[in-house]
This record gives sequence, C-alpha cells and structure tokens, in this order.
Amino acid sequence: MTVRAADRARYDRATAHLDAPVAIVDLDAFDANADDLVRRAGGKPIRVASKSVRCRALLERVLARDGFRGIMSFTLAESLWLARSGFNDVLLAYPSADRAGFAELAADPKLAGAVTVMVDDVAQLDLIDAARGDGREVVRVCLELDTSLRLLGGRVRVGARRSPLHSPAEVAELARAVARRPGFRVVGIMAYEGHIAGVGDAIAGRPLRSRAVRLMQAAARRELAERRAAVVRAVRSVVPELEFVNGGGTGSVQYTAAEDAVTEIAAGSGLYVPRLFDNYTSFRGRPAALFAQPVVRRPGVEVVTVLGGGYPASGAAGRDRLPVPYLPEGLRYDPQEGPGEVQTPLLGSAADDLLIGDKVWFRHAKAGELCERFDELHLVAGDAVTDTVPTYRGEGRTFL
Repeated sequence: MTVRAADRARYDRATAHLDAPVAIVDLDAFDANADDLVRRAGGKPIRVASKSVRCRALLERVLARDGFRGIMSFTLAESLWLARSGFNDVLLAYPSADRAGFAELAADPKLAGAVTVMVDDVAQLDLIDAARGDGREVVRVCLELDTSLRLLGGRVRVGARRSPLHSPAEVAELARAVARRPGFRVVGIMAYEGHIAGVGDAIAGRPLRSRAVRLMQAAARRELAERRAAVVRAVRSVVPELEFVNGGGTGSVQYTAAEDAVTEIAAGSGLYVPRLFDNYTSFRGRPAALFAQPVVRRPGVEVVTVLGGGYPASGAAGRDRLPVPYLPEGLRYDPQEGPGEVQTPLLGSAADDLLIGDKVWFRHAKAGELCERFDELHLVAGDAVTDTVPTYRGEGRTFL
C-alpha cells in the first residue's frame, strides 16, 4: 500500500460517521509542517499568516509551539477581532480604509497595543487621523517595502504590485513623516517577496520555465538582501527603536532567515501545504488540509460524479487555481466540464472502484481559502477525529 493509499484509508476510517462534503486537517502532517518551518527559519521567530489558516483553534495550536510568535492578519476587522480574542501581537499585512475600525483602534488601549497597521503612503495616515474621532491612542505603524526586482532601468518589473516604496530613501522619508506626526509610531518594516516565496520553481513538464524561474529568484534574492539591509539602516537612522523587520513566506523561509537585517519570518501556507506548493525545490511538506466530496453518480465506465467541488482559488485564472482530486489516486477532471458548482465528473480507472456514497478527497490550490467553503474543520490524528473546530466562516466571520 502506498503512503497516499494509507492516508486515504485513515481519512475514510476517521470520517466514516460524517457525511461529505467534509473538510479535515491531519494534525500529524500539520505539526510536521510546523516543525519544518521552524527548522528552516534557523532560530528566527515565525509570524503566522492568518489568511492561510483562517481557524482560531489552529492559530492557537501553532502559536503554542516553540519558534512561532505573532500573527500576520489580512483585514483590520479581523485584526481587532483577534486582539479581542486574546492574541496580543497582530500585524495587519495590508493597508486598510476601514474608518470604523480605525476609530475603534484609536479609542481602545488594549487594541492599540496589540495591533500594528500597514502604511506605505501619507494619505493612509490622513485617513486614520480623519477616522480616529475622539480616540487618542498611539497607532502602531509598519512600513511596507516594495520587493519587486526591476531590470533594464525599471522597464522590466518582476514581483507583485504592492507598496510604492522601493528605495531606502523613500522608506526613510515616510518614516520621518510618521515620526513628525502626533498619534503614530513606526515599529516595524515588512517586505514580502512574493515572486520568490510564492512562485514554484519546479513546474511539472516545464523544465525551461522552471530553470528561468530559479535564475530569476536567485537574482531577486541577491538584489533584495542588499536593498533590504540598506532600507533597515536608513529607517533605523530615523527610528532607532524599531521593533521588527518582517520578510519571507513559506517558499523562501530559509533564504530570508539568512539575512541579518530580517528579525522575523512570515509563513502560513506551509502548515496546510496546498497544491500550489507541490512545485518547489526549497522544501517538501505534507498535505494537511483536505476536503471530501461524495460520489453521487456512476455515469459509465471509468466515470463517477461527485457533489460540488467547484472551489477555485484567487489569483490569475488558470488550471493551477483549481482543487486537485487527490485520493484515490488516478482521478482527473473531464476537460469539458472541470470542477462544477453543483456536480463534478471525474475520470480514470480508479472511478470503477468507487461506490455511491464513497468519499473522494481533494486538495485546494491555496491554503486558507478552503475555510471559506466550510463551517468547521475535523481534526484527524491517526485514524480518528479528535476534535471539530469552527473556521472563521463557522464563527460568522467572513472578512473578505
């Protein structure tokens, strides 16, 4: 029996009492992935990206482990909710225009002490000041650096379009603007290198493209390490008491951790290991988060139909954004239909061994987005469900 076949048998036994659709997290795999992230971080603390987990119980589980410290959130409303729930170190990774949220933040000492907001433009400070009302708490601020690789005098850009702040001088100038402004304090710098951490470099069937990605990433790492160090020096000349410099992501943990200027690493997807992380040479994780759909039809030889399954992930539309049939091995989508809103036909010889009511297990393309489809996660240890916990959605919290 293969490892995957053994996993299927465990998951089927663990969830035999549950009707599909159902979502699980394999705790043995989850914990092993957490250990691997800590190993790759080389002693630097890992800040957990909540958007990649979207379950308070699992955020608590991983933050109780050595090597993890703090949360990287994705909306201000989520940040405030987490802070009220007892998480005392929440870094909002994206700028916000949530005026009501900023009013709450500026009026509550506990929230203001626990939450750090992201800024890359003076106009964002103006919005916060206009929203704060009578709130006079000091707002903790993190400055975001644009990590994109610019070539040919800037005519070629590789990397996500995030912050407008690219040079050390630009980041330092914003730090000075914040320092001059009452009611704000710069406490950190963030630089997320998505073109390194979030792009696979071992694309199946694409050896030339994979090599090109590896060459690009090597050049980007060298350029960013030098520029990030210069940015930190420039900002520290303005804000000597800087608390943290955050960088990285699941796909680049060990490279970012090697930079002296970086004090902490961000990661989250590496806990669940969705299908987009199958194309990396930098690490090998264990799939930990899966969902199952029930077989409801057997239309013919080597064909079954499961209920639902059309859960595409965000990003540029493409086949790599679709869930992948994982267990039993050997199933594939009908190219004329793909995963459907209400039903999904699956092809392959493995279909002939499936009966009405059997479960087919899938892996989502991205990590936490799976939790937007399910109210709860069943936590599996060995071949038993040991707990059932709500997702953000299950707690009535759909932030985006």
